[in-house]
Amino acid sequence: MGTLEDLGSLLLVRGADELDHAGGTLYVHLHRVAKRLGSLGASDTLALAGLAHAAYGTDGYPTHLFDWQTERPVLESVIGPEAEAIVYRYGACDRETTWRDLAEHRTVTDRFTGTSEELGAADLRDFVDLTIVNELDVLDNDAKRAVTLRPFLQEQLPRWQSLASPTVFAEAGRIVHL
Repeated sequence: MGTLEDLGSLLLVRGADELDHAGGTLYVHLHRVAKRLGSLGASDTLALAGLAHAAYGTDGYPTHLFDWQTERPVLESVIGPEAEAIVYRYGACDRETTWRDLAEHRTVTDRFTGTSEELGAADLRDFVDLTIVNELDVLDNDAKRAVTLRPFLQEQLPRWQSLASPTVFAEAGRIVHL
């Protein structure tokens, strides 16, 4: 498995430091997400995935650093297959069909392929923890988006309480005032 430093260098080569994002650049946002995940007790694999979570773009941030159809092996060679699978799932997630009732159906719909995948408990926890931590970073660093994001999270987060790790959920509750 690669290191955070290896991945950070690759992200710079791919231009993450030149793309605008909440609170500065995509590069800075990715580092904040990885750092917060680590501080909340996430595995090294999940923290590494947090640093790369927007590599293929996301449903909320369409700019991509890697082409999901041809460059997954490139990213996998740096972060390993487990972390790359988390990154792919996160980037490919169709938020509208997945997020609201995720606790009930435990299924992530892939916006790239139109397929759906039912997740086991560990994969579901990683997906939800990454999702929550990403949204918290946007909330903390983009006052304009926070106006609509905070009420959304106040409604959505209780639905995910049983899925998230206790430390991530506690952090979310503290920030969004649940």
